[in-house]
Amino acid sequence: MLRNSVFVFETYSPFEDRVSAPLLRAGFGVIRTTNKDQLLKGLRSRHGQAVVLCPSSSARTEDSLELVRYIHEMYGYVPVILVVANSSEDFAIAALRAGVNEYVRFPFSAEELLSAVQRCLRFAESDAAQLNQVSAHAENGIIGESPAMREIRARIERLASSDTNVLITGETGTGKELFAELVHKRSRRRDKPFIAINCAAIPDTLLESELFGHVKGAFTGADSKQDGRLKAADQGTLFLDEIGDMSAYSQAKILRVIENKEIQRLGCPRGIPVDVRVVAATNQDLDQLSRENKFRRDLFFRLNVARIHLPPLRERKEDLPSLIDHYVGVFSRQFRHKVQGVTDEALDCMFAYDWPGNIRELKNLLESIFAEGPRAEIAFDDLPTHFRIRCAELKSLPEDERGRLLWALAATNWNKSKAAAKLHWSRMTLYRKMERYNILRENSISDQAMEQG
Repeated sequence: MLRNSVFVFETYSPFEDRVSAPLLRAGFGVIRTTNKDQLLKGLRSRHGQAVVLCPSSSARTEDSLELVRYIHEMYGYVPVILVVANSSEDFAIAALRAGVNEYVRFPFSAEELLSAVQRCLRFAESDAAQLNQVSAHAENGIIGESPAMREIRARIERLASSDTNVLITGETGTGKELFAELVHKRSRRRDKPFIAINCAAIPDTLLESELFGHVKGAFTGADSKQDGRLKAADQGTLFLDEIGDMSAYSQAKILRVIENKEIQRLGCPRGIPVDVRVVAATNQDLDQLSRENKFRRDLFFRLNVARIHLPPLRERKEDLPSLIDHYVGVFSRQFRHKVQGVTDEALDCMFAYDWPGNIRELKNLLESIFAEGPRAEIAFDDLPTHFRIRCAELKSLPEDERGRLLWALAATNWNKSKAAAKLHWSRMTLYRKMERYNILRENSISDQAMEQG
């Protein structure tokens, strides 16, 4: 690629050398063309770092914007500067939404044009560096450089080399399956199967057939032998998702597999050895459930050999910019709509929000914005209405978490269910926060009545 080279696509003769001349004087390499196919061929060969479009006054507005969209769809790394003689506010908005990086109106000064081109090139270099950094983290499955994420990344590297069972805990939406897959990919079993089982989705009546398989004739409809999912995971990794929702009957069956390292197909008297590493995940407190006899304590001890806790997004907000950049890149490619990022105002709103749905909620929010067709940079007005309302509410709350908790309790007259709902927390989270911040209140008869009410 020629250093600091710029494509100038001119179809408007009154511009003459008003665009090319200032760029040449400033030391840019200028590739002038009036042929669209030649422009696109040059971009394919990466001969230019930016494109300056100068459409004629007779050109259809949609044709110019369609070309901009096509350039970003096919060559998203190339910024586009649009120079126009006749314009309107509606056209300027449409151009920005189509992905134009800079918008220059004729007549313009040489300094104005050069500043626009230089800004685009600076942002393009910064964007490329940031994209490379985010992509490197995404390849590892973990995005973010917060202390918590660095520690988890280091722990996974240490744990992956062994066959130790791993228990991954964290709130809904923190990405537990992604981390389980990362443990598998970093282990010696990486070339063997990774089998995920949603423990909450398999009823007891189908458990043995689904997990252990069956022989022909084991029950009505068993027309042939079938390997279960545990056999499919042999020599690989078995991921038990939502293990806390597994019934007592299912827990006993899984415990036997872990202890004996064998399965028994329905209708088969002999055991079949299996070699699996177990990684389990839950958003529940298994230690507490086992004390309440709602989860087998012996199974809990078998699973809880090494534990990885994923912090909620609200506790690692310094990772928000990296996560946003990652998903903006993902959805830019998916929706074929180049978006550079978010405005400071929109980012401030995202930082103020508490993200009860964690990373999954952030991903869904950004996807909904792309579905509506955002501008080249996501602004506050692009955020969904309910999200903007929630951000406005949060601005009136105390900044620290303890202060917000006390505010919610006071606002609901210490009704913990309502306070949790107001903070978009679960009741268990609210209780843990009250204990952490040493917030106590005698649970009087009137309080109990309010809780029930």
